[in-house]
Amino acid sequence: MEPNINNQKQSNFVKVSIIVAIVIVMNLFFNYAVSLVYKEPAYDSYFKTSQVIEAVTTKDKCVSVGGQWNESITPVEKGKTEIQGYCDVNYTKQIDYNNARKIYEKKVFITLIILGIASLISGGFISIPVLSVSFAWGGVLSLIVASMRYWSQADNLAKVVILALALGILIWLAVKKFNK
Repeated sequence: MEPNINNQKQSNFVKVSIIVAIVIVMNLFFNYAVSLVYKEPAYDSYFKTSQVIEAVTTKDKCVSVGGQWNESITPVEKGKTEIQGYCDVNYTKQIDYNNARKIYEKKVFITLIILGIASLISGGFISIPVLSVSFAWGGVLSLIVASMRYWSQADNLAKVVILALALGILIWLAVKKFNK
């Protein structure tokens, strides 16, 4: 009887290993496929580095290069102040880059959510137990990855919609799969 128990343990270990491998590879595939479809905004295309960087010391020059002028008033002696300032020359470029990233992350989020939901639903209908579990957990991981990437950028309404959609699909899948 001892060899049978060892074979059973080995068989379970192999099944779990295959499930974990499928979940990981499925999500790597999803993410690399998405990176082929959507090009991530490149930092270097927004922020050009030049060999010579000139100091921007006036408000007019700062605004003309798309910067943000920041003034501060410093007391020099009793009753007198001095106005000083500095220029954030990357101000407009940073806004443009952040906006491009938000659009990119939203597209990636939507795609990963769709792939995750499709995997979850597929897992509910596949009759081979190892594949069924793999697809279900692969879908769950895709939902987690998508949410972690986009959650901080989503507004409260988007978060409620995302959670309602996920909950609805999970309840539908549970009813469909286990209400027999």
